[in-house]
Amino acid sequence: MAKSLFNRKSASGAEMSFVDHLEALRWHIMRALLAILVGAIVVFIYMDFFFGQVVMGPANKDFITYRILCATSHKLGMGNALCLEDINLKLISTEMSSQFMMSFTIAFIGGFIIAFPFVFWEFWRFVKPALTTKELRKTRGVIFWVSLLFFSGVSFGYFLIAPYTVNFFAAYTLSPLIANTFTISDYIDNIVSLVLGTGIVFQLPLVVYFLAKVGILTADFLRTYRKFAVVIILVIAAVITPPDVVSQLIVTVPLWLLYEISISIAARVNKEAEKDTLPEEWS
Repeated sequence: MAKSLFNRKSASGAEMSFVDHLEALRWHIMRALLAILVGAIVVFIYMDFFFGQVVMGPANKDFITYRILCATSHKLGMGNALCLEDINLKLISTEMSSQFMMSFTIAFIGGFIIAFPFVFWEFWRFVKPALTTKELRKTRGVIFWVSLLFFSGVSFGYFLIAPYTVNFFAAYTLSPLIANTFTISDYIDNIVSLVLGTGIVFQLPLVVYFLAKVGILTADFLRTYRKFAVVIILVIAAVITPPDVVSQLIVTVPLWLLYEISISIAARVNKEAEKDTLPEEWS
C-alpha cells in the first residue's frame, strides 16, 4: 500500500539517507514525548482530582455509570435490580514508595491519553511522506478517526468495563472467611490495562482497513469466523460483568457492532481492489 518509509525526500527534494531518517524519527519522538510530558505535568498538578475522582471513580458507589444504570432500572420498572448498594473494596499499600511512584504512573498515563492526538499526528507526519498521492487521498482524516476511536474505546473501558470489573472482583469470594484486600498498585494496573486496552481494541476498524488494503485480510474471512468472534465477545462480557443479562448486553453489543463495522470496511476495500485489478476494457 505504501512506499518504503526509507524512500523519502527532504524538504529540498534530495533523497534522505538512513541517518537522516533516524534523525527525523528522533525529532518526531522527542516532540511526542514533550507533549506527553506537558499532559503529565497537568495531571500531576491536579493529582488530588485525577486520583480521587477519576482513577478511584469506578470504586465509588456514586460513580456516574452506577447512577445511570440505577435510574434506568427504575424507569424500566425493574426496581433496584441494576442499582449498586455498595462496593466492598479495600485498598492497601505494601511498599514505602509505592504511592509516590504510582503518582508518576498516573501522571504519565493521563498525559499520554490527553496528548494522544498529537502523538499520533507526529507518527503520521513521519509516515506521510512515504505514501503516494492516491493513498493520501484515501487516508484523509485519519488523525480524526484514529483519535475518535481511541477516545471512544477509552470512554467505553472507563465508564462501562472498569466499573463492572471492579464491582465483580470486589464482591467475588470463594468463602465468607476470605476478605478481599487489594493493593493500590494492582487496582491501578487493572484500570490502566482495561482503559488503554479498549482504546486499542477500538482501533479494530482501522486495523482491518489497512490489513485489507495490503491483501492480508478479507471480508469473507471475517464472516467465516464471525461465530467464533461472537463467542469470544460473549465470554469476555460474561467474565467482566455481573451475572445478569442486561449488564452483559451493555458490554457485548458495542464490541459486536465494532466487529460488524470491520466486516463492512473490509468488504468495501476488497470491492475497490477488485475494480482496480479489472482489465482496462472492462473498467
